[in-house]
Amino acid sequence: MSGIEECALSRRAFLRQAGTAAACCAAGRLAAGGEAPPAPKPYRASFYEKLGERKVRCQLCPWGCVVPDGRRGHCRARENRDGEYYSLVYGKPVVMNNDPIEKKPFFHVYPGSRSFSIATVGCNFRCAFCQNWDISQRDPDEVSPRFVAPADIAQAAVRQQCRTIAYTYGEPIVFYEYMADCARAAKDLGVGNVMVSNGTICEAPLKKLLPLMTAIKIDLKAFTQKFYEEVCGGRLQSVLDTLKRIVGGGTWLEIVVLTIPTLNDNMDDIKRMADWIVKELGRDVPLHFTRFHPDYKLRNLPPTPLKTLDAARETAARQGCRFVYGGNAPGQKGEHTTCPGCQTIIVERYGHNLLKNIVEDNKCAKCGRAVPGIWK
Repeated sequence: MSGIEECALSRRAFLRQAGTAAACCAAGRLAAGGEAPPAPKPYRASFYEKLGERKVRCQLCPWGCVVPDGRRGHCRARENRDGEYYSLVYGKPVVMNNDPIEKKPFFHVYPGSRSFSIATVGCNFRCAFCQNWDISQRDPDEVSPRFVAPADIAQAAVRQQCRTIAYTYGEPIVFYEYMADCARAAKDLGVGNVMVSNGTICEAPLKKLLPLMTAIKIDLKAFTQKFYEEVCGGRLQSVLDTLKRIVGGGTWLEIVVLTIPTLNDNMDDIKRMADWIVKELGRDVPLHFTRFHPDYKLRNLPPTPLKTLDAARETAARQGCRFVYGGNAPGQKGEHTTCPGCQTIIVERYGHNLLKNIVEDNKCAKCGRAVPGIWK
């Protein structure tokens, strides 16, 4: 077993160990089992402009942070050093897992396949409900992972028979340069790439990234600016702009809405969201309503009632969304893919497990109706 395979720990298990020598060694060994090579010099960030007085303006995400010398941006993963901007997380994954693609979730991308999932610390949001807060809300100084080169990530995906690499858990936009280099290395080996993101990225870096991505899943937190401001520390319009750019660029898109009791489960808002998706993105974009579980700063709220997920799915379907799913509730309605023609269940699931798939040559095996997605 290689060193990279050895470090495929759970997120919390890894982070609990991140300050210890044992964890550092486990994260740093290469495929041959030896010690990792020395980390390269600090990695120069992309997409920023130099200002006067050794300040820089980040142009990666719409926050557009103006960062004085010696300070960091809103994501905490980038630092101004003497008027140059650097990534603090390049080559420093804090978690590497072999996951089912359905866990992301992607339901129309290589069903039943595995995805080598990586993340660094940092995020450009501050979601009170974050279910990966132990990664997203950490500072780079709080963990000590060893350097893992993009080529080693890609080779680990091949060894573990993963069809894709997933940039996930935290916010991959903050490790943009590392993600892009890993994606290039993966493509060279015939491995696909999927990104799981909050969608807060500027147009230029997104345009450069899209050709590297097989598919993208965006967490659409809600359909009100009030929710984004008060609960996430974000901006709705920036995310909507990203969604339109992804579809316009021809990259496969799926959308997830973590449905939180009393905060973003208003059916009028969900109706408006679904209507916008149909008009601006198209009725074939898969839309997942997933169940909230109390975590991080929202432990006072209950899990999402199953009837709320059902109501959200039914509301979106009435507005014209063809593929609407429920998630984080194994065994409940909304886990399966139904042919839009003959209404046969063509992909059957239980949680993250694939039970049946009768999509052949991108078509329903029963009636021959084309089913949008990336099936082969």
